[in-house]
Amino acid sequence: MSTMRKSARGQECQVRLIGICNFNPETTVLAHLGGGGIGMKKNDIHGAFCCSACHDALDGRTKYLIDKETLELAHRQGVERTQDIWLKMGLIKIG
Repeated sequence: MSTMRKSARGQECQVRLIGICNFNPETTVLAHLGGGGIGMKKNDIHGAFCCSACHDALDGRTKYLIDKETLELAHRQGVERTQDIWLKMGLIKIG
């Protein structure tokens, strides 16, 4: 398991879907953006700290009345917030 995936343990959800998020850091994993093809994931840098409830919604395992665009926006915002956390943790560096 990569360092970035391990860093998700115990973190707050950064996707934060309103009415869905369980706010339970014990369930947080790294949720990758789609686009890698069936069964493929993008690089870990394209992942967000995500609780189990938000992750199920993003992956379509749980159905909600939320359009795909809203789900994708929340996921991308979560990726940005996660990258900010990684910067502070020293897991990614700029320059």
